Amino acid sequence: MKDISKFPDPTYKKTVLAPLFEGVKTHYAAHMSAINKAHLVMLSETGILGGSEASEIAGALAGIEAETDIASLQYTGEHEDYFFVVEAALKARLGDLGGMLHTARSRNDMDHTLFKLALRQRTRVLLEQMQALCHAFIQKAEEEAETLIVAYTHGQPAQPSTFGHYLAAAIEVILRDMARLEAAARGLEHCPMGAAAITTSGFPIDRQRMAELLGFEEPLLNSYGCIASVDYVTGLYSAIKLVFVHLGRLIQDMAFWSSFEVGQLYVPNSFVQISSIMPQKRNPVPIEHMRHLAAVTAGRCDMMVDTMRNTPFTDMNDSEGEVQQAGYAAFESGGRVLQLLTAFVPSCQIDADNVTRNADAACITITELADTLVRQEALSFRQAHEIAAATARVVIADHQPLQKGYAAFAAAFERETGKATSLSETDFKTATSAENFVQVRDRPGGPARDALCGALAVYRQQAADLSLTFQSRNARHVEADKQLNLAFASLMES
Repeated sequence: MKDISKFPDPTYKKTVLAPLFEGVKTHYAAHMSAINKAHLVMLSETGILGGSEASEIAGALAGIEAETDIASLQYTGEHEDYFFVVEAALKARLGDLGGMLHTARSRNDMDHTLFKLALRQRTRVLLEQMQALCHAFIQKAEEEAETLIVAYTHGQPAQPSTFGHYLAAAIEVILRDMARLEAAARGLEHCPMGAAAITTSGFPIDRQRMAELLGFEEPLLNSYGCIASVDYVTGLYSAIKLVFVHLGRLIQDMAFWSSFEVGQLYVPNSFVQISSIMPQKRNPVPIEHMRHLAAVTAGRCDMMVDTMRNTPFTDMNDSEGEVQQAGYAAFESGGRVLQLLTAFVPSCQIDADNVTRNADAACITITELADTLVRQEALSFRQAHEIAAATARVVIADHQPLQKGYAAFAAAFERETGKATSLSETDFKTATSAENFVQVRDRPGGPARDALCGALAVYRQQAADLSLTFQSRNARHVEADKQLNLAFASLMES
C-alpha cells in the first residue's frame, strides 16, 4: 500500500529535522527574511512580478515578521523546515499568490547565501578582535622597546633581545594572519542567489541587483559553483586555524617564561589563581586556558575542513545546516582567546632581575664578544668564536657572569693568537653587556631602538590599511541593509 503519511518518521524528526529547525531559528531566520525581501524587490524591479502582486506579498511578509515570535516556534513536522513554515504562512494570507515569492530561486542558492551571511557577521567580529589584539601588541612593543629579555632557541638561553622585539615578531605574524583572514572574508562576498537549484533560471532575474541588496560585492559567477564549491568554508576555516596555531606558540612561550625556574615574565595577581592547599603557589592559569582554547579552536577548524573531504562536488548536506552551525563554535572559542590575550599581554611585565640572572648564568652575550674581536682585533670569525667559546666555558664553570671574565678571555686570546689582546677590561665589559648587544644590532628588523621603532611604524600603517579595508566592507553591508529596507518599504507603499 502506498505511504501517504504527511509527517516524518518520529526518529528522523527527533534526530535531524527538529535540531535543524532550532538551528535556523537561532542562526538564519533574520537572514532568510533579508533574502525574501531582496528577492521580492528584484522580482518586482525586473517585472517578473507585477506591482500589485509584489505589494501584497510585501505586506504579508511584514505582517508575518511582526506577528511571529520565532523563539517560541516548535517543530511539529507539519512542514519540512522553517522555509516551508514561512511559505505556508504566506499562502494562508494570500492563497496561491503566496507561492509566487519562490519564483526563480531554490533552497539551494538560498542556503549558501544564508550561510555566507551568517559567516560574514562572525568573521567581521573575529577581524575586529584581531585588530584589537594587534593594536595592543604594537602599543606594548613600543612601551617595552628597551626592556631586555633572554631570547631562547631549542629551549636554551641564546642571546639578549628586548620584549618589544619579541612582540614585533608576533605582530608580523598577526598581520599576515589578518591578511589571510581578510582574503578568506572576501571569499564570502560573492552572492549565490540566482543560481536556483543548479543552472540559474529561465526568468529574467537580475543577479547583480540581488547581490547589491544583500551587501555582496557581486554574484558568484558560475551557477553550479554557487551550490557546489564550498571553498568559502574550507578557505575561511583554514585561515582561522592558522591564527590559533600561531598564537598557541606565543602562549606556550608565556607558559615557559612564567615558570618559576625561568621567571622572565611576571604575571600580575589579577591573572593568577592560588592553590587550595599550597600557600606559596601563584598559578598563571589564564595561560593554560588560552593554550587549550587555541588548540580547541584549531581542532574545530580542522573538523570543518575535514568534513568537506571526499564529498561530491554538488549540493549536499555535508556542507549545510548542522555542519555550518558546528563551525560557529570555532568563532566562540577563538574569540575568547583573542579577548583574553588582548587583556593579558599588556598587563604582564618582564622581571629584570631574573633576566639578568639567566643572562649571566648562560653567558648569552658571548656572540657579541666574538663579533667585537673580528671588528677590533682583525681576527677571522672562527678564531674569534674559539676564543669566545673558551671564555664562556671558564666563566660558566666558575658560576661567574661573563662581565667578570676578562682574565679568562685574555688568557684564551693569547693561547689562540700568541699575542695579548688590545681590548681593555672596560672594552671587554662593554662588548659583553646586554645593552650593548642590543644597541649595535641596529640593522632593519633588529632589536635596537631605532630599528624597532621603524618597524613598529610600518606595522601601524599595515594595520591601518587593513582596518580601512574592513571598514569599507562593513560600510557596504550597512548601506545595503539600509537600501534593502527602503526598497522593501516602497513596495508596501505602492
